Amino acid sequence: MKIYNNFNIKNCHKNSVIAIGNFDGIHKGHKKVLEQAKKKARNNRIAFGIVTFEPLPVMFFNSKLKSHRINSLSQKIKQLKELKIDFLVLIKFNKSFSSLSADQFIRNIIYRKIRSKYVFVSNNFKFGKDRKGNIRTLKKYENIYNYKTIVTNPLLNVKKVISSSLIRKKISLSKIKEANNLLNRNWCVVGKVIKGKKRGRKIGFPTCNINLDSYIVPRLGVYSVIAETSSFRKKGIANVGYRPTFNGQNLLLEVNIFGINQNLYNKVIKVDFLRFIRAEKKFKNLEHLKKQIKLDIKQARK
Repeated sequence: MKIYNNFNIKNCHKNSVIAIGNFDGIHKGHKKVLEQAKKKARNNRIAFGIVTFEPLPVMFFNSKLKSHRINSLSQKIKQLKELKIDFLVLIKFNKSFSSLSADQFIRNIIYRKIRSKYVFVSNNFKFGKDRKGNIRTLKKYENIYNYKTIVTNPLLNVKKVISSSLIRKKISLSKIKEANNLLNRNWCVVGKVIKGKKRGRKIGFPTCNINLDSYIVPRLGVYSVIAETSSFRKKGIANVGYRPTFNGQNLLLEVNIFGINQNLYNKVIKVDFLRFIRAEKKFKNLEHLKKQIKLDIKQARK
């Protein structure tokens, strides 16, 4: 998969099929759209590419929205590669780009830069300055700029549209199994292990500490997880929260990996969330905390 951080698109990727969207999470609904678009490209013997935005527009417009993503950018790229996409156009969503009108976006990018033949979008797609562009706008310019708009029907799950917003809601409510079903894989956080205060080690449960950065924050509490590095894949428990027993101030993901007792500082670790065990709580003393952690581990091992 060729990745473009600019609009110097190679000729082999012009006159192509493109799908435009944020594609946060690459969930079941996204995959349905991408498979349809890929099939159209293969049938017409032309390339298939994705046009997406970085950062997510909603995070650009709302600077206070720090924790929102289902996937990091690197996860999104990895998952798109696995889907065998030919090329990816990463548009830097900044003040300059956000000021483009819908008409300018169609003329300057879809037509002049990419020369798309087929444009796949969702039925609620909005684009351009003040989100004034929509499906009608795209269809209006089809004959002028020689492309065809293809609107995909949403995928439903128990009569609800599968969307990134729905998955974020499930994660924030600790409904991890439901979120994983909509994603068709385990929701996971990938991050670098940072130094903590070694309190877990002192009470017999060493943890890897990871910042959640721009990820959506799940309900605070304890989860059954799988931790994976380049050298192992092991079950464990994770706590998402502020560590109230220790009067913690900053939000952290702490992972106790079963059977691993080695220094993992600065290692990149992938944490798959399997299910919610209990909410975060403040304990009277360390003995109460240790007793509860043992019960949590017992639950996670089931």
